[in-house]
Amino acid sequence: MILYLLAIVAGFVILVWSADKFVDGAASTAKHLGMPTLLIGILIVGFGTSAPEMVVSAIAAMEGNPGLALGNAIGSNIVNVALILGVTALVSPIVVNSNIVKKEIPLLLLIVFIIGYLLLDNSLTFVEGIILLAGFFALVAWSIISAMRNKGDSLEADMEEELIEHEMSLKAGILWLLVGLVLLIGSSRLLVWGSVGVAHEFGISDLIIGLTIVALGTSLPELAASVMAARKGEHDIAIGNVVGSNMFNILAVIGIATVISPMNNIPLEVLQRDWIVMLVLTLALLLMSYGFKAKNGVINRIEGTILIVCYIAYNTYLGLSLTGNI
Repeated sequence: MILYLLAIVAGFVILVWSADKFVDGAASTAKHLGMPTLLIGILIVGFGTSAPEMVVSAIAAMEGNPGLALGNAIGSNIVNVALILGVTALVSPIVVNSNIVKKEIPLLLLIVFIIGYLLLDNSLTFVEGIILLAGFFALVAWSIISAMRNKGDSLEADMEEELIEHEMSLKAGILWLLVGLVLLIGSSRLLVWGSVGVAHEFGISDLIIGLTIVALGTSLPELAASVMAARKGEHDIAIGNVVGSNMFNILAVIGIATVISPMNNIPLEVLQRDWIVMLVLTLALLLMSYGFKAKNGVINRIEGTILIVCYIAYNTYLGLSLTGNI
């Protein structure tokens, strides 16, 4: 048991550090290769922070633990909105200026409905995995077009400051990209091994472990990125990280895991409990981000506190369900 716990802790530490280096290296390399700043913000940073979820879920699926993979993706989305945006809003109220981010949130809501529809029969087939991946590539194409059409967006200015702050040579960028990727894979294998071991020791399902411990751990890069961005006044990066990551988690993370290992007999709780929580939080994000009375939406400290309370309540419910008290 102690060995499993040590593996989880070590896996998390290396995962968070390597994910940060991977994103910095990828962003710097893309900048040197001439990729527009806004596109780097949308694709490299926005989606790159989901690299831990993707690698962890892919490895879990390959090793015969699809429940862990699915729980990680859905749980990470819940963590991203309820905990990460909640904590970030407490640090600094999040003002949503970017038109691109405002367009992405309704798209995220649509994607949430799509995965809900696919889960109606309590399974995810190989074909449905391909559909999710096709949706991901369509999203990438849409992001590229949006970046080209929205030059001057506030997200671009925020991203330019980030690139200047983390500036490095092309060689250094490529080096950290490769080192980050290798360590991401290694730490993910360690984390999956430890998580599955703990689940079996306590008789807990892989799904619950994925929804809680693994989801929280793989979302730590988003937490660090969003809090730091908010402290520097880069609000659009703070919320853009979360929105981009959540779309990536559903389309790419679940898509890849499903193609590797199609999922049958998915517990009904995934749709009736976890998906509904994810849907409600996404709707709340939409309402808070648009600001119907003000010109720009603001996620204030009161709303941030409510989001954190929702996260605590959800995990408390999961804990009580394990003890049979509900």
